[in-house]
Amino acid sequence: MKPEDLPRQSILNERHKALGSKLDGEWNGMPLAQTYATDPYEEVTATRSRAGLIDVSALRLINAVGPDVVKVLNQMLTSDVDKLKPGQSAISNIVNEQGHLIDDVLIYRNGPTDYRISHGGGSLEDVIDGFFAGSDATWTKDDDTHVLSLQGPRALEILDPHTPMDLSTIKYFEHAPSTLFGKQVTLARGGYSAERGYEVFCKAADAVEIWDKILEAGEPFGIMPTSWTCLDTVRLEGALLFFPFDMPRGDETPWEVGADWSVDLEKPDFHGKAALVEKKGKERVANVGLEIDAHEAVEAGAKIFKDGEEVGTVNSTIYSQHLMKSIALAHVPPALKAWGTLLEVRSALGTFPAHVVRTPFYDPHRIRTHPLEERAG
Repeated sequence: MKPEDLPRQSILNERHKALGSKLDGEWNGMPLAQTYATDPYEEVTATRSRAGLIDVSALRLINAVGPDVVKVLNQMLTSDVDKLKPGQSAISNIVNEQGHLIDDVLIYRNGPTDYRISHGGGSLEDVIDGFFAGSDATWTKDDDTHVLSLQGPRALEILDPHTPMDLSTIKYFEHAPSTLFGKQVTLARGGYSAERGYEVFCKAADAVEIWDKILEAGEPFGIMPTSWTCLDTVRLEGALLFFPFDMPRGDETPWEVGADWSVDLEKPDFHGKAALVEKKGKERVANVGLEIDAHEAVEAGAKIFKDGEEVGTVNSTIYSQHLMKSIALAHVPPALKAWGTLLEVRSALGTFPAHVVRTPFYDPHRIRTHPLEERAG
C-alpha cells in the first residue's frame, strides 16, 4: 500500500518529504517519517544536547466526556482516573478478563467530566464501546488534532517566549490550554525521549505553521527535525516500553512488564482486576535491561540462554552510539532478573555474552525528566 492510500494522514507529510523521508513507515494507519536524509544519530545528539522536533500525530486520540465518564474509565483502566486533577495526566493500561495487557494509554484530565485518551497500537478501540454502552458518557475519535513533540534540554527556552503560559511552572505529566505563536493549543510536559520535553496538541489546520515556527524559533539553539528511528533510539535508552513490541507473547500482565505502578488494586472492581489479583506474585517473566557484548544491535526476537538452556527473548534493541553499547529490553524468568546476572544472546549476528543491568540505561535517576527540585518532599 502506498503512503497516500493509508486511512490516516499527517498534514505534515510534505514537510517530511522535504526533509528526505519516503514515508516508508506506518503506525496506526498513518505514514511515518521513519528516517530523514540526516543521520538518525545526529538527531539523537540534537535531542540529548539541544532539541529535536518530531511529529507524533500517529498516536490515536480519543475524547471521553459526560457525567458517567469517571465511572466508565475506572471500570476500563487499571489506574484510578479520579485521582487526577484537571490539568494532570498519567499512564494507565487496559487488560482483558485474564489480566493480559491489550493496550497502554496516556490519560489526560481536562475537567471534572472531560478526558482525553492517547493510545498506541493496541486494541482499546475494539472494546471501548462495551464499556460506554448504557452510560451517560460518550467517546469520540479525534483524527484532526496533531501532536508535535519538542524534546531536549533547550525545549523550554525555545517555546516559552512564544506562549503567554509560563511553561517553567508546568511539571511532568501536567498540561493546560494556551496559545503558541498565536494559535490555540494544549501544551503538555512529557514525551518519549527521557529528556525534558513538551507536546503541542493543535488543529491540523495549524500544524504546518506551528511546525515551521518551532523550527525557526529553535534555529539559534541548534534544533533538528527528528525521525521515528531517532525516537525509537532515545526511548529505548530511557527504557520506555513500546506496546506491543515489549510484550511479544501477547499475554503479559502488568506485573510481568514492570508496570505494576499503573495498577490500583485499592479502587473498586475494574475489568480484569480479579485476574490481576490472582496472578500477582506468579510472574512467568520479568522485564529487564541487557547490555550485550556486541558492536551492533542484535535483532528483536533473539533468544537468551543461561547455562545452555533457553530462558528468554530479546524484545527491543538498539546500538546506542551515545552510550557506546548494544542494549536491549528483554524478558527472562524472575529468578534471573538481578543486576549482573550473566546470560548469553544467540542472534543472527552470532552468539554474545550479556548481563542484566539497571534501567533506564540513560539517566538512571531520571533527573532529566524529573528534576529534584520538582519532586515531592
